[in-house]
Amino acid sequence: MIISPATCAERHAALVVDDLTVSLGGRELVRGVRFEMAATERVALIGASGSGKSLTAAAVLGTLPIGAEVRGSVRVAGTDVSRLPPARRSTAARVAAVGQDPAAALNPLVPVGAQLALPLRNHRGLRGAELARQRAQLLSAVGLDDTERVLRSSPGELSGGQRQRVCIAMALASRAGLLVADEPTTALDLVTQAQVVAVLREASRDAALLFITHDLAVAASLCDRAVVLHAGAVVEDAPITRLLTAPQHEQSAALVAAARAGALPTRAGAAS
Repeated sequence: MIISPATCAERHAALVVDDLTVSLGGRELVRGVRFEMAATERVALIGASGSGKSLTAAAVLGTLPIGAEVRGSVRVAGTDVSRLPPARRSTAARVAAVGQDPAAALNPLVPVGAQLALPLRNHRGLRGAELARQRAQLLSAVGLDDTERVLRSSPGELSGGQRQRVCIAMALASRAGLLVADEPTTALDLVTQAQVVAVLREASRDAALLFITHDLAVAASLCDRAVVLHAGAVVEDAPITRLLTAPQHEQSAALVAAARAGALPTRAGAAS
């Protein structure tokens, strides 16, 4: 049984995932997932390893593995993006991603300034002095105040936390209405993790945030609502404060208990 509050009206939704099913190699790894997000809402997609949360995020972003079969629909700001390639999704539906590994997201051979200029030029048509001003403003907005040094630096000259902030700045540069952050704090130390969460909180003031995580403590510090996945299906959709204090599904209760114990269960043989 799925335990869910009333959903927001679809016409006002930043994201509507409707009956999403993802199969790989003949196996259904995501099964009939449904949830909605309002504009500027912060929603955590929570589950143990193998629950299907990252595959659900990949379906939203259009980055599923080759050979994946998809049924159902994904609508971003009213636009059905289910069959659009990733490049078209970023422009047609204004969706941006922040991943777990900023080193993989950034070109190691290109200075940060040139990489940050791309979304400003391609999505907002900025050039010259206005591009330079917005670029510096974005870096300041994510807590990188030494803007000239950062702009000149290659990604390898920055720390992991600084690289993640650059990735958030690049996501903000497109003025996307939906930010999808897939385990963006997992590889960071606790201090840097808290700083990145604060940046994401500020970044999502004008956008909806889908935050994929296994960390309930981080989710509680950032999100309004939690959608719990287990074995590829939604088992609970609730305000995150209620989930933490009175989970209604046994898997939700297991995740809360595991988080308090400092470890989360893994479902063997499944994709995350």
